Amino acid sequence: MRAPAFWTAPAGLAAGLLAPAAAVWTAGARLRRRAVPRPAGVPVVCVGNLVAGGAGKTPVVRSLAGSLRRAGIEAHVLLRGHGGRLAGPVRVDPAVHRAADVGDEALLHARTAPTWIARDRGAGSRAAAAAGARFLLLDDGFQNPQPAKDRSLLVVDGATGFGNGRVIPAGPLREPVADGLARADAVVLMGEDAAGIARTVAGRRPILRARLAPAGDAATFRGVRVLAFAGIGRPEKFFRTLAEVGATLVDRIAFPDHHPFTPDEVMRLVEAAHAADAVPVTTEKDLVRLPEGAAQMVRALAVEVRWEDPAAVATLLQPLLADGQALAV
Repeated sequence: MRAPAFWTAPAGLAAGLLAPAAAVWTAGARLRRRAVPRPAGVPVVCVGNLVAGGAGKTPVVRSLAGSLRRAGIEAHVLLRGHGGRLAGPVRVDPAVHRAADVGDEALLHARTAPTWIARDRGAGSRAAAAAGARFLLLDDGFQNPQPAKDRSLLVVDGATGFGNGRVIPAGPLREPVADGLARADAVVLMGEDAAGIARTVAGRRPILRARLAPAGDAATFRGVRVLAFAGIGRPEKFFRTLAEVGATLVDRIAFPDHHPFTPDEVMRLVEAAHAADAVPVTTEKDLVRLPEGAAQMVRALAVEVRWEDPAAVATLLQPLLADGQALAV
């Protein structure tokens, strides 16, 4: 789906008309969170957000998973498996599963960390622990009371912030900002703070500043003509990153978040790129969603999280580790 334009604009007529529905949504969310959280048996860190759409949760989880792995800690990733048909709990196997089975984000995580999908996150956490997980990272699930969380990080995009400040469907918020901040341990502020998030959060929760930066072979895109396409929450961020690494964008094509690409769509994109003497390029998240065989015709630009103060992140998580284990983010 594409977010309505009024979600990012100052609250107007549409948001006002939808205010009663937003109140019902808020009441339902608060009622759901009254459930008693059940411990997973291992430390649990949730990386969530307050808005519908992309804020940068998945790159943050990948960054933390890498830090835990380098510290010798068996950390597993758990997510719902949005867009996949399997209910789980299922351990994701990239050699067997496709995005239609487990969702694109799960496949992306499974490349570098043991990954589980489960619509019942409580059951998923227990399955991961039984399979040997010594630490659990939740990609999303902040609004779900299960499992019990030892740390909760809220990822906020510095450019869009909390949108018009209204709850779904009047705005992009999954819950009121005050409700979310009351349960969070820290806010991860991604990118330049154009939305004034630091002012909103100041004195209420610690702020961990970070940004997404090109990774891998990003330098090889310099001077290359590319046809860029993406089906993510904020495709313009991807297009801007390509331009920043020096690529020449001959076209920018945005699809809805989690868009299921068909073979015909990919072939049209590839043919359009070739006609423009360009290379078709997408995100890593979109690449795993392309039909089998199509990924070999498309390049992907990888990104990673760069923390402004890595020590602050490590300090927040260090109490969850066993004696003798040290985390360097």
